[in-house]
Amino acid sequence: MNLETVIKEIKNHKKLPNLKFEIKEKTEAFTKHLFYTLFDEDTEVETNLKALEEEFEALADLVCWKPNTPCRNIWKEYIEKLPEILQKLNADARAIAENDPAANSVEEVCLSYPGFFAIAIYRLSHEFYKFGLPLVPRLMTECAHNLTGTDINPGAKIGVPFFIDHATGVVIGETAVIKDNVKVYQGVTLGALYVDRNLRKVKRHPTIEDNVTIYANATILGGDTVVGANSVIGGNVWLTKSVPANSMVSHTPQINIKNTAQNE
Repeated sequence: MNLETVIKEIKNHKKLPNLKFEIKEKTEAFTKHLFYTLFDEDTEVETNLKALEEEFEALADLVCWKPNTPCRNIWKEYIEKLPEILQKLNADARAIAENDPAANSVEEVCLSYPGFFAIAIYRLSHEFYKFGLPLVPRLMTECAHNLTGTDINPGAKIGVPFFIDHATGVVIGETAVIKDNVKVYQGVTLGALYVDRNLRKVKRHPTIEDNVTIYANATILGGDTVVGANSVIGGNVWLTKSVPANSMVSHTPQINIKNTAQNE
């Protein structure tokens, strides 16, 4: 096969005219710029909001390829939501600083905690998701996923404050509902019982009520599964049924310890 034929074959297989990796790259830059504008003391707000508007308009032109989709028009409504989003994120950061004995300051939380960064990008993307903006919200949370190992779908509904400790390996599905003052540890999955395209737009991820703690590597599945308020889900628990408020759910493996030292 000569080069001309190879080029022709490649072009024949490129059948997605709207698949432009420029969208991903511009979303990553926009996400970082937005985070800095809201948190970095040296990033001036007014000037950068204007610059962000231009970045957003360029993104909207790329992702809104369907006719009659007024994506650009949501920016004004979106920035009106930013003070409320920032208020929630400040509450998240304070809760982490006040509850984690390893945290020395709120500044440390904002700068170094992967869980906080993942929550921040989730909250910023969730409003775009609610507006119906295509692609961008998911790509924003994928930025956080790539950097932190925490995968929060922008469609999830998460109360305040929310604390993800250590963060790595946490997965929170699109229709999950998490109420206020919930803490989860690394490796926690809030997922669906099974994957089926027919479940699109159906609640398929669990509901976590107020003041629940979910320890490392617990897996909670199913749209009808509700973890009642003030409950504690222990490490490595596999849960597919609801538990009432004030429950303690644990998994107890059998551990055998044998002394292998040889008698002399």
